[in-house]
Amino acid sequence: MTPGPHGEPDSHAAPTTRIPRVAGRPADHDSPTGPIPALPAEEATEVQAAVPAEEERPERSMPTLMEQMGGIAGIVASTIPIAVFVVANVLFDLKPALVAAIVAAVLVAIVRIARRQPLQPAISGFIGVGVCAFIAYRTGEARGFYLPGLLYSAVLGLAFLVSILVRRPLAGVIWHGINGHGQAWRKNPRMLAAYSWASALWTVVFAARVVVQGWLYNADAATALGIARLAMGYPLFGVAILGTVLAVRRAERPVEE
Repeated sequence: MTPGPHGEPDSHAAPTTRIPRVAGRPADHDSPTGPIPALPAEEATEVQAAVPAEEERPERSMPTLMEQMGGIAGIVASTIPIAVFVVANVLFDLKPALVAAIVAAVLVAIVRIARRQPLQPAISGFIGVGVCAFIAYRTGEARGFYLPGLLYSAVLGLAFLVSILVRRPLAGVIWHGINGHGQAWRKNPRMLAAYSWASALWTVVFAARVVVQGWLYNADAATALGIARLAMGYPLFGVAILGTVLAVRRAERPVEE
């Protein structure tokens, strides 16, 4: 009560209300805004291990040219239909030989599928045999089966020759493409010269195939042409590859001062 002007209490004054002070409560640890208790070191490690981390995506490397060709097995398998045609054409007639070559190409593809091997060599071989068989069937001559390969050798020989002239030797491009090493070798004069010599060797190989097989083609010697096709295939390729390896190894040797 507030006292009046003469000291007595003023009954008309508004009463004063006192709000009691409430003592502060301790922080509730169960509240989401309260402090989070620290876990022991062992439990924290287990929790971190349980949280799945982002999977690191390994970089997918591009397959090399050798892998795309199916390796040595894929290269050898591609010659089976040709060998079958040569033998069947000697033993039988043209049409049975064509059928035998196509069946052989199909069987090669089936085997590669069953072994879960790359299909690109089998598909390429099947298409190649199909084209050769179609030309032989349309011309009615067994030598027509070897005409695409003869033209292919002529194109490759010309390509290797031109690559030397433009200072981009195909021997180096293909070799480093097979091994997946890139094309930085062109900046090395010794490597460029080595691959130029190797490309010249490949040019000679393809030119020899065109000259010999072209002569047999014009002579209509189908059986001899088939034998020459096989004999001048991978054996000559092996010689050219060996020459390429020797040239590159010599170029990679350190220069003696």
